[in-house]
Amino acid sequence: MKAKQLMSLALAVLLSACAGQQQRTPAHHTLVYAGESVSTINPILNNQDEVPALIFSGLMKYDRDGIPVCDLAAQYEYQPETLTYTFHLRDGVKWHDGTAFTASDVAYTYELLRKDESLSASITSDYEDLAEISVPDAKTVVFTLAQPNAAMLGYFTIGILPRHLVEGQDLNTAPLNHHPIGTGRFRFVEWDTAGGTILLERNNDYYGKVPNIEQLVYKTVAVESTKAAMLQSGEADLAWLNANYAQQFRDNAAFQNIDFATADCRAISMDFRTEFWQRNSDSVGVLNYALDKQAIVDSILGGRGVPAYSPIQLNRYGGNLAADLYPYDLKQFAQEMEKLGWAKGEDGIYQRNGERFHFIIQVRDYEEERVDIANICASMLRTAGVEMEVALVTRFDWNAGYHGFLSGYATPFDADMLYSNYVTGASGNNMAYSNPQVDTLLAQGRHATTEQARKQAYQAFELAYAQQPGILPIAFLEGNYVSITGLEGLDPARVLGHHAVGVMWNIEDWTLQR
Repeated sequence: MKAKQLMSLALAVLLSACAGQQQRTPAHHTLVYAGESVSTINPILNNQDEVPALIFSGLMKYDRDGIPVCDLAAQYEYQPETLTYTFHLRDGVKWHDGTAFTASDVAYTYELLRKDESLSASITSDYEDLAEISVPDAKTVVFTLAQPNAAMLGYFTIGILPRHLVEGQDLNTAPLNHHPIGTGRFRFVEWDTAGGTILLERNNDYYGKVPNIEQLVYKTVAVESTKAAMLQSGEADLAWLNANYAQQFRDNAAFQNIDFATADCRAISMDFRTEFWQRNSDSVGVLNYALDKQAIVDSILGGRGVPAYSPIQLNRYGGNLAADLYPYDLKQFAQEMEKLGWAKGEDGIYQRNGERFHFIIQVRDYEEERVDIANICASMLRTAGVEMEVALVTRFDWNAGYHGFLSGYATPFDADMLYSNYVTGASGNNMAYSNPQVDTLLAQGRHATTEQARKQAYQAFELAYAQQPGILPIAFLEGNYVSITGLEGLDPARVLGHHAVGVMWNIEDWTLQR
């Protein structure tokens, strides 16, 4: 323990020196988190990582139960007759540069989401029902919807941008993306891109509960084995690890395992921009029969997950067992392939119209768990007569002609989070999936005004999507976090998202003792 304490102290002192601080922050007040790679710290362009949520705040935020509650808003009212949300802002909130936060910042952020067609953001379809935004005074902002949107309150959790720092700039390339100024719990200090370190310090002027932890060192680590090694060596205090790496720490008294439920689904996503899937879209669903998903969960995930049949089966609006259409059954697979006109060639691979059932998916080579999932799926499909080639890449290349990728998706909050990814032409639908019935059902789920009507729409969606899917859903993962024993306050009641994001939702309650 003594060597570990000295190493942690040395790391904190070094980081303080790099940040140009005159006073050293004690090691027990500095948390080192081995996180994911980060390309931008902008909540509009990057709403799937931990760092933007620490620096920026929204009108609303999600509580431990995934329910939107007030954040920058002190209170709000909704008038169903006029479809208007009126938000009354907190007093005394300041940006990290000392500028006063006002309703003008809120309106500016949402006008960008509504109108900036150059925005390379996957979430703009979430705001397509915003018809009008008005600012009666500096503490009030009013949103008028074009039609009812049951999920809208959750979309008011997006981080607000400082108008005085970004107005008139191209948001895709704005300096703010790498030197963020927010209103949140932590202030940005520096980003050492070469060293893979983002340094944050707590915001002592935060309008809510000020965190106990004074500094957060966020290490941008891509390789899963590196995160585990950093924990073992004392270079990190906390990391999300895949199930096999997390298992290595379960009997070590110097560490603790904190296991979260997640909505994080692993799947093989088909790219319908490619001619192969345009010709063979009728043959995606049948591939499920050839995959023993329980065996994948047991082997690759060490049993820490569940087989997947629907992208929202764990969501409160999902779980329609009638959509679980494809049990593992190689005999049924062969029968269905024959119905679709496929026949095995001399090499044992199915063919149709002179074309072999061969497609290529890309997988990032440093994501070991995804590589393992892809390889075992390829082996199972090969046994059944389908050739899925796995291409290992450092970065996804969407223009190289690959037929899909090993993907991760999550809907930890409202099921409407699917809308931007699955509706034809929507902002996050980068695989060009299109199904008119799915479009209709997801629109119904978004615009329905009762819980019962919404649940009916989403469970009907699950069945319609299973009948004409764009992905092969493999498994939902647990979020296996490992920390040193002195870190307390992580709350596993929260359902986490893609890449188990969201663990730091209550970081203001954490304490760290070495």
